[in-house]
Amino acid sequence: MIPETCWIVTETGLAGTLNQCLGVAEALGVAPEVKSIALRQPWKSLSPWLGLTRDWSFVPPLEPPWPDLLIASGRKAAAAALHVKKHSGGRTFVVQIQDPRISAHHFDLLAVPAHDPARGSNVIVTAGAPNRVSAARLTQARKDFPEFESFPAPRLAVLIGGSTRRVAMTADVTARLIDHLKSFLKNSGGSTLMTASRRTGLDNTALLRREMTDNHVYFWDGKGQNPYFGLLGWADAIAVTSDSVSMISESCTTGKPVYMITLEGQTRRLEAFHRSLLDQNRVRPFTGSVETHWPPPPLNDADIVATEIRRRLLGRKGL
Repeated sequence: MIPETCWIVTETGLAGTLNQCLGVAEALGVAPEVKSIALRQPWKSLSPWLGLTRDWSFVPPLEPPWPDLLIASGRKAAAAALHVKKHSGGRTFVVQIQDPRISAHHFDLLAVPAHDPARGSNVIVTAGAPNRVSAARLTQARKDFPEFESFPAPRLAVLIGGSTRRVAMTADVTARLIDHLKSFLKNSGGSTLMTASRRTGLDNTALLRREMTDNHVYFWDGKGQNPYFGLLGWADAIAVTSDSVSMISESCTTGKPVYMITLEGQTRRLEAFHRSLLDQNRVRPFTGSVETHWPPPPLNDADIVATEIRRRLLGRKGL
């Protein structure tokens, strides 16, 4: 069963959570209406389970007609999801992506990665984060970025995140990464297709650009169409920094060899995520040596969540 109307609700400015919700919607085959919201005070500071929100608690306001399906991710989005569920009289089927740190029974379905603690009869556990990577999207990305075909194989996509509150991309980490990338280029005869983020830091990015000047290096300059899916589509293997569950999950969904670039610092949940993927041989540490014929089992978390949504909607209709 495919719902006729679908909302995606996420917190304003959180592209990662939006992409997780979009991945599930695309796997379902629905065209969602995306609502990026913020909470007004005092609701912004209140726990979402209190249920004290009003339509005007959100910016922009949430107003009927309510959708058949709502997919949300993030704490503020959880408040919006519960608001819609209540005011739709329970008609809206509410799916929350990631653990909102409130009881799962508030939602029709809660989808969490294995490193999150929530469990229950309406909780589906995924290996990583649902995302928008699919065979069709990667095929289209190769058509959208034909220029990457001219780079010699093996092509290593290098996805660089950066520092967070608990994880640091230091100068030492960056210098070690450069050494490993140069080793890869020298020993493989291949190329690197690279992209960095704002969290990489100006100094680290400048050092990477200064050192990685080989003719077989592509480094996105931030201009024009984002080549992210193009890098994934043309890559023979992927190296990705350890800070981002989303980027690691997207990389692992390609079914290509994935190597993890370890940054400094760790959290318990992030460590559990890394350990799970390492134990399953879905990722390996990046040391400059790349094996392109190692076939890791791809993740398919968006499809898993979409399948469960269909199953529960059918059961709800008594079909």
